[in-house]
Amino acid sequence: MAADRADGARFSQGLMPMDSALESRLRDLLDRDAIRQVVERNARSLDRCDVELGLSCYWPEAIDDHNHFIGGPQGFLAYAHGVSRAFESCQHTVGTHTCELAGDEAHCETYYIFTAHAAQAPHFMATGRYVDHFEKRGGEWRIRNRVCIVDGQYELLPSAMGQGDAYPPGEKPVARDRSDVSYQRPLQVRQQPKG
Repeated sequence: MAADRADGARFSQGLMPMDSALESRLRDLLDRDAIRQVVERNARSLDRCDVELGLSCYWPEAIDDHNHFIGGPQGFLAYAHGVSRAFESCQHTVGTHTCELAGDEAHCETYYIFTAHAAQAPHFMATGRYVDHFEKRGGEWRIRNRVCIVDGQYELLPSAMGQGDAYPPGEKPVARDRSDVSYQRPLQVRQQPKG
């Protein structure tokens, strides 16, 4: 028991070398997390129409095959943000994610749900998958190529999108740029109504 405590103390002080299997597993987990962060950052960039954030997800020579658009990151983001701005609000939700690592490359599949609230019904929803080829360069993972597969497209009646706005007119904290509440540092909450 005392020997275990001594080993634990040496490990926590950085004196005990990490076992190579543990180091490999830790590297694997860190790579998978970094890749997942890119997928999530990309989804956010599409909803917020944030070009800078979106470009940080792709290598400059990447190709995105997004059904109606096939091309590089700049062109894709211009196309995607145009689609997003055609709606009052939209949301890319990413879900099931598989990732096969092979050194400084990875092949991933991520399920998505895209919902869009139109000014006039019907609203829109699409489901599908992003199939990505990632590359790690200089310690950074980014998308090298992406194919977007649409598994289903649906028109939604107003009842499927809820009952109107949750915020009074002029108080909606949703923005399609860096003025969105999610960019605030520190976060500023609305004041509770008096009365």
